[in-house]
Amino acid sequence: MAETESAASREFEMAPGPIGRGEPARAPTVDVHPPRWYEKGSYTALSGLFHGLAKLYFRLEVRGREHLPPAPYVVSPVHRSNIDFILVSCIHSTRMRYMGKASIWKYPTLGRFFSMLGAFPVHRGTADRESLRTCMRIIENGESLVMFPEGTRREGPKVAELFDGPAFVAARTGVPIVPIGIGGSPEAMPLGSKFIKPHKIVLVIGEPIYPPPGDGTGRVKRRVVREMTEQLAVDLQALYDEARRRAE
Repeated sequence: MAETESAASREFEMAPGPIGRGEPARAPTVDVHPPRWYEKGSYTALSGLFHGLAKLYFRLEVRGREHLPPAPYVVSPVHRSNIDFILVSCIHSTRMRYMGKASIWKYPTLGRFFSMLGAFPVHRGTADRESLRTCMRIIENGESLVMFPEGTRREGPKVAELFDGPAFVAARTGVPIVPIGIGGSPEAMPLGSKFIKPHKIVLVIGEPIYPPPGDGTGRVKRRVVREMTEQLAVDLQALYDEARRRAE
């Protein structure tokens, strides 16, 4: 998406995010109601169970919890393994919401399970404005949101070029971004693997990135989004480096 100096001063009208770039696609209807008591209980139980198992199987270590601000906020982790999304649930016991491939919901049982975990469907490879609106409604309901800024699973020690979706949602709703480095997950479940191996995993939570105060118009400038994304890239690389080092 080409940008000019004049475009950078306009409202960020079509924010690319981890759901991709392109023409808007039809998004499925997503229930974004605040979590009901049984949903909170189910999530807390599943999260606690996984956290306990992860401490045993992965020798899981979570560092930097003191950096977590009051909810809601946008959680932005690195993404190297299929298990990253559930590892992130170990940062605290309160339910967070996740983007998931819409194709998962073709399988009713799997779809219900992911919905219980807080996931909601999006179309990958599109700009999907409705999904961005869903993200903002989730934040407005007081729930935190997980958005992988690299867009999909990557390989290697370098953080890939980031999409602007997390920064746009954070700036638009006025909440901070919480960057997280995850070390050891690609060794536990590499890209393309169907099996999970025991390997030490470390999550390192960074200091939140706060958006600047809005101008009262509800608009988000491209410059603000770009600057937040650039800061997120720097912080994520440092956190990922630390997490990888501690997971060795």
